[in-house]
Amino acid sequence: MGEVPYFVSLDEAVRIAKQTPLTLDNETLSLDDAHGRILATDLISKVDDPAFDNSAMDGFAMRFEDTLTPPSILKITGLSQAGSDIESSNVEVGCAYRIMTGAAIPKGADSILQIELCEVDEQQQSVTLLQQSKKHFIRKRGENLQKGQVALSKGSILTPSKIGLCATMGYAEVPVVTKAKVAIISTGDELVSPGQPLQPGQLYESNSFGLAGLVKWLGHQPHRFNAVPDTINELRTALDQAAKTSDVILTSGGVSMGDWDLVRKIMQEEGDLKFWRVKIRPGSPPLFGTWKGTPIFGLPGNPVSSHVVFRMIVAPWLRHSTSASGPIETPVRVKLADKIKSTDDCTTLRRIQIHSTEEGLIGTQGSHQGSGNLESLASADALTLLQPGQKAGVGAWIDALIL
Repeated sequence: MGEVPYFVSLDEAVRIAKQTPLTLDNETLSLDDAHGRILATDLISKVDDPAFDNSAMDGFAMRFEDTLTPPSILKITGLSQAGSDIESSNVEVGCAYRIMTGAAIPKGADSILQIELCEVDEQQQSVTLLQQSKKHFIRKRGENLQKGQVALSKGSILTPSKIGLCATMGYAEVPVVTKAKVAIISTGDELVSPGQPLQPGQLYESNSFGLAGLVKWLGHQPHRFNAVPDTINELRTALDQAAKTSDVILTSGGVSMGDWDLVRKIMQEEGDLKFWRVKIRPGSPPLFGTWKGTPIFGLPGNPVSSHVVFRMIVAPWLRHSTSASGPIETPVRVKLADKIKSTDDCTTLRRIQIHSTEEGLIGTQGSHQGSGNLESLASADALTLLQPGQKAGVGAWIDALIL
C-alpha cells in the first residue's frame, strides 16, 4: 500500500475525504423550483416582519387605560382591516376601533380585546368590553425578523417552511448550490438488471438503485451506469466516461482483497488513492481517491455495506463540500432489548428497530445481520453507533442513528 493510509478509523476516513472536496457552482432559482435545494449564501431579510404593528385577533383596538374596570363601554370610531391605510387614524380616550387579524394597529391604541369578549351595540355604535384588553395581542413591528438580519444561513436545506420564509423576506428567487452529478457504477460478472431472467450463478443488481436514492436524498443528481463486467479494460472505460461527465464517482464492489477486486487494483495501479479500508462493521473495504481528477469512492459490493458506507463517509463528505446542514441521520439514545455483538477495533453499525415507550426508546435487533441481507436494512429504523470494544448487552443505553 505504500504511503496510502490503510484500515483507518471512521473519523480519519471522513477527515481524509474532506481534504478533497467538490467545487460546485451556484445557480439562481425561483422559489417554486427551489424546494429541497441547498442555499448557496446567507439570506438577509429585505423587510421587517411584521412590517408594522398589527393585531393577532379579530376584535377591537383601544387604550389599555380605558379597560381597567370592566365592563367598559367605549365608542366605536373606526375600522382597521388587513391591507387598509389607517395613517390618519387616532384612537382617543373612551374610543375603540374595530380590527381584523393582521390589520395595522391604529394610532393611540396599545391593546386588543378579542371579539368573543365584546358586546356590540350597532345602534349606539358602542362596544362593551367584558374583560381588560390584552397588550400581548399586538404583534410588534420586526418582532419576527428585522430588515438586514441574516434569517437563513448558507447551507440551509430549503424545506417548505424555509421557502415560505424566503417569500416573507421579499425574495422571489434564491441562490442555491448546483446539484452534484454523481456517477454510480456497479461491478461484477454476476450482476443482471432487474426484470431480466436470471441464469445460474447470477444476481439482480440492486446497489445502484439504493445508492441513487441516497444521492437524491441529499439533493443531488445520480447517473446509474450499466453494471461493468470484471475486466480491467471495461472498468477503465467506464471510469473514464464517468470522470468526464460527473462531479464524483461511486463504484460498488471490487474493493476487497480478492483477485477479482478490480476497483482496488486499478486505483492502486492507475488512480490516486487516498485511503483503503476503514474500521467499521459492516463495510470495512471502502476506498477513496481520485480518478483523472474526479473524486471516487469505492464502496463494498454487499448491499448493506454499500448503504452504510455511503451514509457514514460519502454523505458527510458531500454535506461538507456544499456546506449543507442536512439532511442527516438523527442521533438518539436507545436502550437495548437484545444483546448487540460489537467488535474490538471497529465502529459497529448494526441494524435495529426502534420502539417508543414510557421508559424511552427501545432498540431491538430483528433479522440476521449479514451484510448481504438488504431486508434487514429495509426493515430497520436505525443503526447502532457502538465504539470499538463497547459492550452492548440487554438493558445497555447506546447511541444510535435514526435513518
